[in-house]
Amino acid sequence: MPTAALPATPPQTLATPGAAMHALMARLYPICRSITGNGVRETLAVVQEHLPELQVHEVPSGTPALDWTVPSEWNIRDAWVKNAAGERVIDFQKHNLHVLQYSTPVRGWFSRAELEEHLFSLPQQPDLIPYRTSYYQPNWGFCLNQNQREQLQDEYYEVCIDSTLDEAGSLTYGELVLPGTTEEEVLLSCHCCHPSLANDNLSGLAVAVFLMQELARQPRRYTYRLVLGPGTIGSIVWLSRNPEAVQHIRHGLVLTLLGGPGAFTYKQSRRATAEVDRAAWLVLREFGAPHEIRPWLPYGYDERQYCSPGFNLPVGCLSRTPFGEFAEYHTSADNLDFVRPEQLTESLQLAEALCAALEANRTYRNLSPYGEPQLGRRGLYKGVGGGQEGADWQMALLWLLNLADGSHSLLDVAEQSGLALPLLHRAARALETAALLQPL
Repeated sequence: MPTAALPATPPQTLATPGAAMHALMARLYPICRSITGNGVRETLAVVQEHLPELQVHEVPSGTPALDWTVPSEWNIRDAWVKNAAGERVIDFQKHNLHVLQYSTPVRGWFSRAELEEHLFSLPQQPDLIPYRTSYYQPNWGFCLNQNQREQLQDEYYEVCIDSTLDEAGSLTYGELVLPGTTEEEVLLSCHCCHPSLANDNLSGLAVAVFLMQELARQPRRYTYRLVLGPGTIGSIVWLSRNPEAVQHIRHGLVLTLLGGPGAFTYKQSRRATAEVDRAAWLVLREFGAPHEIRPWLPYGYDERQYCSPGFNLPVGCLSRTPFGEFAEYHTSADNLDFVRPEQLTESLQLAEALCAALEANRTYRNLSPYGEPQLGRRGLYKGVGGGQEGADWQMALLWLLNLADGSHSLLDVAEQSGLALPLLHRAARALETAALLQPL
C-alpha cells in the first residue's frame, strides 16, 4: 500500500489557496487528457510536484476489470482539416477540444458531405466548441463551433488525424495514502481525463490536491486515500485491483465541479443515511453558503461505481452546480475564466470542514449518568445563573451528557440539538478532560 509523509512545499506560493489552485489548473489546462495516454501521465507528473508521494500505476491494455476491459492506449500528435487553399480551417493545435476523443487515425481527401458526417457543433451555442468522445466505438471526427461549420463551403477537404491506438499500451491512474491512527479509510476520488475543461475535471483535482496537503499537516484518526484516474473505467480498474482496501473504506467523496459559480450540491450515497451523508448535511447547514442536498441517482460521476450494489460503499459527491446544469458544461466556455479563485477557496474550506466533521464524530459514554453532574465545580458552567450568557455552550454540555449512552454519536447529538458540530466536539473534549465522558 503506498504511503505518504508530509508533502513538500508546492513549487510556487501564492497569496491565497484559491490563487494557488487556479495556478495549478492553468498549468494543467492545455494538456490533452483522455482516459488513457500521455496526457494523463503528464497531468499526474505535475500533481507529483505538489504531492511527491503520489504513486502512478500502469494497467496494461486488455486487462479484465470487473465487467470491463482496459482499452487500447490513445495518443494524438496533431489533427487538422484543410481547405482547397491548404489553410487549416479546423486545427487541433489551436484547441484540443477540436478532435473527437479517441479518434482513429485518418488521412485523405473527403467531400463536404462526407466530412459533415464526422463534424460536431452546437447550433444553440454557435460560438462554442463542444466536447465529444467515442471511447469504445471506433470513429473519428472534429468538433467546432457552429459559425466555423457554416463557413465550410469548399467541395473537398483534406483531413488528417495523427493518432495511435496501442493495444500494448496501458491505463494510468494516481494514488496517494495518508495513514491515520486507524486503518479505517476516507476515500477521495477525482477524474482526470478531460482535455481543457476547467470546472469539469481540473477544479475537483485542484481542490483534492490542496485538501490532501492540508490533511497531511494534521493529526488524523482516519487514513485518507486519494485516487486520481479516468472517469468510469479508472474507478472500475481501481476497485478491481484493491479488494482489501475496499474493506477499509468507511466514508468517501467524489470531488468535482468545484470552481464554477452556483450553490453547493451534495449528492447522497446509495445508502442515503451513511455517516458521510449526515455529516455533509450538518456541515452545509453550518457553512452558511447556498446549498442543496440531492438524493442518490445511478448516473453521474464515479460515485456510480463505488456505490454499485456489490460494493455499496458510502461515497457521496460534492460539487457546485451539477453537470449538465450550466451552459458552459462540456464546451470551450468551461475555461480558466469561468473558474474563480474565491470559489475554489470556498470549496476547499467546505471539503476541509467535512473531513473535520468525520474526524470529530465519536460515540461517548457518560461516566456520571445518574442525575446531572455538577459542572460548576469543574469549571464548565457559568458562575451566575438566570441569564442566557453562553447558552449554546451550556446546552452542548447538557445534550452530550444526556445522549452519551453509548449509542449516540456526535452526529446524532447535532441532529437532535440543532447545535453546530464543532461546538459539540469542543464540549465533548472538555467533558472528556473532566472525566465525565469516555469515547467508545
